[in-house]
Amino acid sequence: MTTTMFSDYAATLEGLRRKARLRSLAPQRGVDFTSNDFLALAGAPRLKTAIMAAMESGVPAGAGGSRLLRGNHPEHEALETEAAEFFGAERVLYFGSGYAANSALFSTLPRREDVIVHDALIHASAHEGIAASKGAAVSIEHNDANAFDEAIRNWRRNGGRGRPWIAVESLYSMDGDKAPLAALADIADRHEGFLVIDEAHATGVFGTGGRGLAAGLEGRDNVLALHTCGKALGVSGALLAVPRVLADYLVNRARAFIYSTAPSPLMAAGVREALRIVNDEPQRREALERLVAFVGDRLKSRFGIEPSGSQIQPVVIGDNARAVRIADTLQAQGFDIRAIRPPTVPEGTARLRLSITLNVDSEQVEHMLDCLAAAMEEHRR
Repeated sequence: MTTTMFSDYAATLEGLRRKARLRSLAPQRGVDFTSNDFLALAGAPRLKTAIMAAMESGVPAGAGGSRLLRGNHPEHEALETEAAEFFGAERVLYFGSGYAANSALFSTLPRREDVIVHDALIHASAHEGIAASKGAAVSIEHNDANAFDEAIRNWRRNGGRGRPWIAVESLYSMDGDKAPLAALADIADRHEGFLVIDEAHATGVFGTGGRGLAAGLEGRDNVLALHTCGKALGVSGALLAVPRVLADYLVNRARAFIYSTAPSPLMAAGVREALRIVNDEPQRREALERLVAFVGDRLKSRFGIEPSGSQIQPVVIGDNARAVRIADTLQAQGFDIRAIRPPTVPEGTARLRLSITLNVDSEQVEHMLDCLAAAMEEHRR
């Protein structure tokens, strides 16, 4: 073996370093302004107790196989039944991750004669599934409902014969803004298409009882919703809420479902309890709403930054290297804040992504903003 085998890889890494885009793993440290543990459920005593009780009752840590083999545990089925009732869906399938669920959905359900019309800022997992799909794909300017409608009309005028699939996130992970779901649902109805809503960052936080921003739409024949379990719910996996016939189709045709070892039954037990906590403890959502409003008010008054209106608040810096320097300074001062750079966000929009969770309080927020102001002044260029 010689180092020349790795020269192309090393050159690519060096190119990323020159652009201030080289990434590396770092341990958890500092006050949490980075995680998606919005409701502070990941370490909640009630969640720990439920998982321990499941272990003591004999629920195994591993599934031992795929769902179509011996891996289909009663905890998976109980979770799917309870989640379908919670979200008002006909059927729910539990996947090991949101990435796997999105990839399975888009690579399996749209047919060759269909078109997938997706928001330009949709998650990488959706892009992965779309790339493997048999259908055509069209990217639409972010949150422009009229552009979605016009793209579908153009497709029909050019001979499109199948169904359109409209793909969006209800709450965008890097900008913290919301999709125009009501308008998009009307467009899907008008064109006899499907609306796919990724609720990853809204589940547990928004909607009636924490059911997400699509709570009023789920249960419709043409609405599919993805609820990830590793963010506000504090555990792992993802719940894909779909009409029954599409769930059966995925079980039979989705390679990511068929050929993957089933998620941990213990995690399924944990998700069941997380849904109960979200339902039983609305005070968590209320406390988060107050904290988000506090952060938004301070960012606007002190920095002139328009609040996103959600628990995800970007502070756009622009330059990659400057964003990294500011983040490094804040980390050295005890705050876990990361620089987000392309390709995760568009070129020229490197940013600090402030994630507001119940793991912090208003005093810690105020101190962080003091340090942020100083760091931005220190690293003006």
